[in-house]
Amino acid sequence: MASLQEQLLKAGLANKQSANQIRSEKRKKNKAVRKNQAAQDTTLQDELNKKKAEQAEIDAKKNQVIKKALDEKSEQGKVKQMVLQLHIKDYAGEVEYNYVLEGKVKRLLLDDVTHNAVVKGRVSICYVDGVVYLLPTQAAEKIAAVDEKYLILQNDNQPTEVDEDDPYADFQIPDDLMW
Repeated sequence: MASLQEQLLKAGLANKQSANQIRSEKRKKNKAVRKNQAAQDTTLQDELNKKKAEQAEIDAKKNQVIKKALDEKSEQGKVKQMVLQLHIKDYAGEVEYNYVLEGKVKRLLLDDVTHNAVVKGRVSICYVDGVVYLLPTQAAEKIAAVDEKYLILQNDNQPTEVDEDDPYADFQIPDDLMW
């Protein structure tokens, strides 16, 4: 296949003299650039580099968003796996324990040992995928570190500070008071 210059000459759109002149100018320019006598025209290259840098920045931002979403999904998967592996089974009993879930009071029927553990803060209540689980407090704390939305109830076993001027200071209400 012939060059564009040869095609233009054959079609009669250019003459041989202008073609020779353009070749000599191009040769002189390349020779000058090789000898560092003239600066090479880099405006097009600068524009391309600028566009590449902008695109790289946009891609980096998109990658951060995607990575953040994947990290969240990974953390949720870890939470679900931890809950399914560590939840307490066989806690059914006759003692009621009431808690609040999504603005509604819910009830769990627990055995005496589990009820005491929940009241004293050794067992916590978690909610994952529409199911309520009882977990040891250490596991619930790890889950709460990832996202507190999974934790419904975690009683702390710390004594509360009593106000010295409180007239009812001698009449503490126990946590396990049955109504």
